[in-house]
Amino acid sequence: MKNLILSIGLFTALLINLQSFAQTKRTPASYGREEYIEVEKNVKLHVTDLGEGQPIVLIHGWPLSDAMYEYQYAYFVEKGYRVIGITLRGFGLSDKPGGKYNYDVFADDIKVILDKLKIENATLGGFSMGGATVIHYAAKYNAAHISKLALFGAAAPIWTKRADFNFGNWTKADVDGLIALNNTNRPQLLENFGQIFPANATSVSPGYGAWLGTIQAQASPYAMAEGLKTLRDTDLRDDLKKIKIPTLILHGKLDKICSYELAEQMNKLISNSTLVPLEKSGHALFIEELEKFNSELLNFIKK
Repeated sequence: MKNLILSIGLFTALLINLQSFAQTKRTPASYGREEYIEVEKNVKLHVTDLGEGQPIVLIHGWPLSDAMYEYQYAYFVEKGYRVIGITLRGFGLSDKPGGKYNYDVFADDIKVILDKLKIENATLGGFSMGGATVIHYAAKYNAAHISKLALFGAAAPIWTKRADFNFGNWTKADVDGLIALNNTNRPQLLENFGQIFPANATSVSPGYGAWLGTIQAQASPYAMAEGLKTLRDTDLRDDLKKIKIPTLILHGKLDKICSYELAEQMNKLISNSTLVPLEKSGHALFIEELEKFNSELLNFIKK
């Protein structure tokens, strides 16, 4: 009898302890999503993954990071979307390995992340070099994981003039000069780009300019030089012809880095595309006309 009472007492104490543990166990505060995702051995990319709902995936431009989309994250999370920003290797908080930095590598990295996150029916958007990257992704992987494409001031079809492509503001010799400056006086290169980034001297406030400058300073100088080589040498005209999903092209009419002519050429080559000019914007369209940028992208996603 005494042993029975002792057993009951031990069982009761154990039950109380289990109930106490269950009551004190912390409920996770986060979504439980990885902030750094490995895309190949020793290479992890920084991913901002906020909100819940239909996914929007955003790729930054040269030499920025996914942090450039701060005001898109805030807007679309409030609208009920899941917004995923991927920082390409070599930039921002992502790893900065030696090796190749071309649209093939960038597209492969994006594919690994979308595979791991099991993303489906997403809108994939890209700015400047990121716009060229998402074009190559959609063409190479036949729009895997995505149902719509959005291009913001994209550096395509070709960023540099050719004998058969007399559009844009840059020659290969110009870009060679940018690479040389990157390798000898990178602060000057960033200052020079800062001067032509907006439509005019007042369309981007000093605060915004300083904020963008801190993001750019995180980039690897090596990745910046290799990225410029990719911008200089790549022809995406065949890729554009392969894209069949609905595509939105947002482009500043006053863009000095990726001229509006490039947007018109993209619109001609993508069969199912819509071109929306941002009349007051230069290359910084995502902040120069922030409200229009966000609302046009939202309307496109909701169609």
